[in-house]
Amino acid sequence: PWLDAVGYGLQRCPEHHASVFPGQPDGWRADRAAVGQQGGEGMILQALTRYYEDLLRRGEIAAPGWSPAKISFALCLDKDGQVTQIINIQQPSEKGKTLIPQTIERLPAPVKRTVGIASNFLWDNSSYMLGVDQKGKPERSRDCFHTAASLHHTVLDGMDSPIAKAILAFFDTWQPEKAMEHPALAGQYEAVTAGGNLLFRVDGYYSHEDTAIREAWQRYRDGADEDAVKMQCLVTGREDEITATHPAIKGVRDAQSSGAALVSFNAPAFCSYGREQNYNAPVGKYAAFAYTAALNHLLADRDNVQVIGDTTIVCWAEGAEPVYQDLFMSFMSDKMPSTISDNDLRAALRDLAKGLPCNDLGVDPNRTFYILGLAPNAARLSVRFFLRDSFGKLMQNVNEHYERLEIVKPANAKGGVLSLWALLRETVNLNSKDKSPSPVMAGATARAVFSGGLYPASLLEAVMLRIRAERNITWGRAAIIKAYYLKNPHKDCPEEVLTVSLNEASTNIPYTLGRLFSVYEAAQQAANPGINTTIKDKYFNSAATMPASIFPVLNNLYQKHLRKLETGQRVYFDKQVSALKGVLSESYPTRMTLAQQGAFDLGYYHQTQKRYTKKEENENV
Repeated sequence: PWLDAVGYGLQRCPEHHASVFPGQPDGWRADRAAVGQQGGEGMILQALTRYYEDLLRRGEIAAPGWSPAKISFALCLDKDGQVTQIINIQQPSEKGKTLIPQTIERLPAPVKRTVGIASNFLWDNSSYMLGVDQKGKPERSRDCFHTAASLHHTVLDGMDSPIAKAILAFFDTWQPEKAMEHPALAGQYEAVTAGGNLLFRVDGYYSHEDTAIREAWQRYRDGADEDAVKMQCLVTGREDEITATHPAIKGVRDAQSSGAALVSFNAPAFCSYGREQNYNAPVGKYAAFAYTAALNHLLADRDNVQVIGDTTIVCWAEGAEPVYQDLFMSFMSDKMPSTISDNDLRAALRDLAKGLPCNDLGVDPNRTFYILGLAPNAARLSVRFFLRDSFGKLMQNVNEHYERLEIVKPANAKGGVLSLWALLRETVNLNSKDKSPSPVMAGATARAVFSGGLYPASLLEAVMLRIRAERNITWGRAAIIKAYYLKNPHKDCPEEVLTVSLNEASTNIPYTLGRLFSVYEAAQQAANPGINTTIKDKYFNSAATMPASIFPVLNNLYQKHLRKLETGQRVYFDKQVSALKGVLSESYPTRMTLAQQGAFDLGYYHQTQKRYTKKEENENV
C-alpha cells in the first residue's frame, strides 16, 4: 500500500524517468509505484487537492483565487485617490532584533512571474504600485505600473464602491517620475522601494476587506478566458481551463526563495504533439490552485515541516485534523508538540501499533495518511518519496523501528527514543563544517522507517565509518547496528548478539572478542588511573578488523597491567578474561567482515555499559 516516487520530481524527463501523470502520449508512461494504485488514485496532486478541500471545509485556508501574502507597507489613500501616507506595518521577528513583513490572510492570489510583467491585484511591490524601485530600470518600472493600472481598471471599472473609485483615481493621477518628491516617501524612499509589498488602504480600511471589491475579483478570476485551452483535468477528471504555468511552491529548503515548480516543462524536448509548457500534463485552473495552496499551507507551518538531509518532509491526514501531523512530527524530531505529553505519546504509539484507536487524542488508526519528501532541483522540485497508508500502519512501522533500536544507555544519556533526526546525526562528523547527512542515505532511511522496509546499506556504512574514524561507539551508533541487523539479517551478526544489554551466554566469536577488548581496556584504566590514551585509541580499529595480529599484543599488555593491580583486582579481571578466552579458540580470525565488525562493536559496547552499570551500583551502595 505504500507509494514511493523516488528522486525524479514531477517534470518530464527526456530519457527513462517515470512521469507522475498517467496516460500521456509519446514516451510518457505511468509508473504505478509513483502515481499510486488503480489508475493513479493515490497520485500526489490528487491527494493534495483533497487535502485543500478538507482545509477549506474546516475554514483553515483561503478559497480559490485567494491566498496569504507578506505585506510590508500600507499605501494609504484618501477618497480622491491621493496618497496621504505610507505606513510600515512590519512586525518584530521572534527574537525581536529585526522587522519582518506581516502575513495577511486571504488576499487576491499572486500571479506567477518569470521574466515577463504581470501584476497582482490590490497589492504588489513598489514597481507595480508606485512605478519605482531600486533596480535601475525606470522604464520597466513604469511599464509595471501601467500593467497594474490596466488590471485594476479591468476588475473595478463601473463599480459604485468608494474604495474602488479611490484606487482607480490613484492609478489615473499618480506620477511615478515624481514619486521621490512625494511627502509620503520622505525619509523612507529606500525602504519602500527595496522590494517589500504594499497594500491599498483607503480612509482607514484595507481594500481587500471591501465586499464589493472581493466579489469583483472573484468574478474576474472565475470568468472564462475565450482564448484559454480547455481539456479534461488529469486531477479532477472534469473539463476545465488548463493552466500553462502553475503557482510557485515556497518553503522547500535550498530551493529558490521566489518559489519553485512542482510541475514544469522547460524545453521543447520534453513536449509532445506540439503542446507547450504544462499543456503536456493538463491540470485545470482549480486543481492547480488547490494543490499548490495546500502544499504551500503545509510548508508554511514550520512546526510540521522536517528537513532530513536535502529533503523537506511534510505530512497530512485525510480530514486535515492536525493531531495526526503533531504525532508524526514528534517521532521525526526531538521536539515534542505542546499539545501532547510524553506519556500520551508513548501510549498512543503502543495503541496505534496494535491497531487500537486513541480516544483521548481523537486518533483513528484507519485514517489515510500521506508523507511527501521534496528536494530542490534548480528552479524545480524533485520528489524524494511519496508514501500513503493508514496512520495505524505507519505507527506500527515506527514502533517496530524503535523496538529494534532499543539498547542499554549510559546513565547520562538523554531519555526518550532515538528520533530520526538524531539517528541520522550519528552518521556525520560533528566537528566538520558541513554536518548534513548524505541526502540519498537520509531519504532512503526515512523511507525504510515509514514503510517498514529494509534499512539502506549506506546507513550502516556511514555509522561504521564514524566508529572507525572516531573510535567511539555511542549508544546511538550501537542502536543503529543492532536495528540494522535485526531488520537486515546476516549470518555473521546473529540474533544472539542483537540484544538490548549484554548477552553473557553468547558464544559468537566476534562478539566475545569485543567483550574481551573492553575488559583489557578496563584493566589498563585500573592499572593507570586517569590515563588519557587507552588501548582503544591505538588498537581498536585493528582489533575489530584483524584480531589475529592484534590480540596477542593486547594480551601481553594486559599481563603488564595486571602486575600493577592489587590481588583482588587481579582475581576480578582474570576471572572475566578466563571466561571469555574459554569461548574463543586458540587462533583468532585473521580478518573480519563488516557484519562481524558490527558484532565486535556490540560486544565491546555491551561489556563497557555493564562495567559502568556495576560501578554506579557500587557507588550507590
